[in-house]
Amino acid sequence: MDVHNPVPVTRIAIPIGDPNGIGPEIALKTAIAMRDEPRVCITLFGPQAVLEATADQLGVTNALTDLRCVFTPAMPAGTHQPGVVCADAGVATIRAATEAIHATQRGDFDAVVAAPHHETAVHQAGIAFSGYPSLVAKVTGQPEDAVFMMLMGGDLRIVHVTLHEGVQSALSHITQGRIERAVHAGVRAVHRLGISNPRIGLFGINPHAGENGLFGHEDELISRPAAQQLRAQGLRVDGPLGGDTLLAARAHDFYVAMFHDQGHIPIKLLYPQRASALSIGTDVMLSSVGHGSAMDIAGQGVANPQAMMRTVALLAGFHSESPV
Repeated sequence: MDVHNPVPVTRIAIPIGDPNGIGPEIALKTAIAMRDEPRVCITLFGPQAVLEATADQLGVTNALTDLRCVFTPAMPAGTHQPGVVCADAGVATIRAATEAIHATQRGDFDAVVAAPHHETAVHQAGIAFSGYPSLVAKVTGQPEDAVFMMLMGGDLRIVHVTLHEGVQSALSHITQGRIERAVHAGVRAVHRLGISNPRIGLFGINPHAGENGLFGHEDELISRPAAQQLRAQGLRVDGPLGGDTLLAARAHDFYVAMFHDQGHIPIKLLYPQRASALSIGTDVMLSSVGHGSAMDIAGQGVANPQAMMRTVALLAGFHSESPV
């Protein structure tokens, strides 16, 4: 290495997600696989006993002593059971993620890459939670409707105006202001990824973006005025148009979907087990992997860490994946 021009190092905090899912395994595998990568410095966040048990199960007990770890409060005895959904695992999930977010907000880390959570476990613990974006908002003191998810796979990036809620509830939350905030959050996020003047594709709320009111008036009342306002601000926004039409062209740096499935399906179809979910709209950059906690294979040592490794590399700025 040239000592006069050292390689920049990105400091990544990795909370292990649900301790009873595959999170501890893929977090540990990622930290071990990337410990000699000079551009990344990884620190794991989670209960010590969980990390030690996972290392033992993987046959890498000694490796754990060489890794950077911040140990969060222990789980009650007998509750670390891979594959079991329980409230204590939900509590441990939120504690580890919260400590990692606080540490990043203090400037100790550059970004957080969170392992998969299990929403049922978190809700069993009585914790209000609708995904990592809502947690980032709560921990950093921002309104939930100011933080959004950008799901990414390869060069396909989709911001979600709404996320984990029923269709009727989501529709009631889609406003002109919320769409505009989502677009601006997306612009700031891709700026950090090196895209200075993005082309933006705005999905309609209804099929064909309402077809001039034939399929509902929401687009005429909400999404179209939002697009006009954003263009007046100098942003390169196309739409609102049907998501299928915009995606078929693949001519944009990122897209804005109105609903969870509208944005998730294209990414999950093209990049299964390889997607990253970035929480945007806050100063704390948090990304999670685009797959779940896989309780059915937890504790078996067969979980694939590639999605997490790609996410770490993406945030460190040295990875690009070709589209399928």
